[in-house]
Amino acid sequence: MPAKMAGFLPGQDPDSGHPLPRMHGLPAFSLLLLVFSTPALAQGRIELSDCRINAGPGTPGIAARCGQFARPLDPADPDSETIELAVAVVPALSLDPAPDAFVPIAGGPGGSSIKFYAAWAAAFERVRQKRDILIVDQRGTGDSAPMTCDVDEDVVAGAYNRADTLKATRDCLAALPYDPRYFTTSVAITDLEALRAALGYTTLDLYGSSYGTRVAQHFARHYPDSTRAVIIDGVVPPQVPLGPDIATESQRALDSVFDRCGRDADCSANFPDLHDDFRRLSEMLAAGPLDVDISDPLTGEPETVHFGQPQLAAAIRLLLYDARSIALIPLLVHEAANGNIAPLAAEFEMISSALSDELSIGMHNAVVCTEDIPFIDPDMVDQAAIDASYLGPDQFDALKTICSIWPRGVLDDDLLQPLSTDKPVLLLSGDADPITPPRYAELAASRLTNSWQLTARNQGHGLGMVGCTPRIIGSFVDAGKLADGVADCLDDSFAMPFFLDFSGPKP
Repeated sequence: MPAKMAGFLPGQDPDSGHPLPRMHGLPAFSLLLLVFSTPALAQGRIELSDCRINAGPGTPGIAARCGQFARPLDPADPDSETIELAVAVVPALSLDPAPDAFVPIAGGPGGSSIKFYAAWAAAFERVRQKRDILIVDQRGTGDSAPMTCDVDEDVVAGAYNRADTLKATRDCLAALPYDPRYFTTSVAITDLEALRAALGYTTLDLYGSSYGTRVAQHFARHYPDSTRAVIIDGVVPPQVPLGPDIATESQRALDSVFDRCGRDADCSANFPDLHDDFRRLSEMLAAGPLDVDISDPLTGEPETVHFGQPQLAAAIRLLLYDARSIALIPLLVHEAANGNIAPLAAEFEMISSALSDELSIGMHNAVVCTEDIPFIDPDMVDQAAIDASYLGPDQFDALKTICSIWPRGVLDDDLLQPLSTDKPVLLLSGDADPITPPRYAELAASRLTNSWQLTARNQGHGLGMVGCTPRIIGSFVDAGKLADGVADCLDDSFAMPFFLDFSGPKP
């Protein structure tokens, strides 16, 4: 969008009056003169103009300054093909903002950080009082040279066979617009550092969620002078390749939900034996998928869907991520075990559709097949536990099959080493997290000399929007440390009570 140039003061956003980002200490109005007098897509230059960002269709827009940042496909070869990264700056509310910027980094891998910020903006409003929010869709995601492939709904559902997975992977590789070897974490952090320099921020405050915690830790490792503070939420420890623990951690999380229901008087009275309900449901669906009549969750139109064991596993895994959807699991499992499968099938259709729309599979595979699967020691895999889990071996087997033909990308030698730093680091975990349990944060903190770990009871994957966490985040970024007593409020964080029927929890 063209900038609105009339009637604004030099160095200010024409809509809000907030100061614009700086470039190497130059006044923002000098930055405008510079970028308007050079090609917008010259490498290392960026032109920002008024825009609105959002989390997707039908969601509220947030005023920002947006632009495209040109980067070489291979940063080691400045003459390589150029790609464009989508960038947004949400200006600080202060007229005299801090010289550092706050950078939210999405998970996945494969999620858009711009959409992630727009969905979670309320978590960062206290930070925005004094600091700009700097957001970039990591290369391969969102609007940054997206590496997307058509996603087979069976793959989303967790269905797996080797021949179909190999064919889908070859089709995906053939359809990608760029060489996937240059879409890894090791390359992405060079983009972020180049962007920081181009916009003139002295340092960055990094907030990584899920896979984004890997990016944040690796940036802090390679660019310590550009890092002021780090928050990692749903922590992926560098020394743990993801894959083998997915099924076993998800089983642990499901068992904890059933056990928690058993300790709750109302939940246990309504659903007295969830372990048996789930066993009966699994056996029923293992005999073959059922045709289930539902109303489309988005359109309301009637439709018939196939719902079998793979769909059950995928639905439960996705529901376990958030405390609000965890509250539905006992009711949905009990109803389905007793013949009413439609509500669970509708939940699966809604969640899986959103997942397949938002995830850049090409970028996801580029990361996982370079940084995770090649470093799994088969002797350390508890295959019996994986096979006994409700997810079973299919997802892990599918990842191994994909990566057997996916080209390995750029990888720094130290990516899989624990971060060693004296920078302030805040580690956030939910004790009901089905993918990155609190023990992962303990592993990540093994060489951190200035860190704080917080764990919230009965919470899932990602605490940014939970209870008083936004206040904790704001205080931590402002002070560069976790002040005494600031996090005490987390003990009282609300966890959605279990639904006892479809009208909701007990009043």
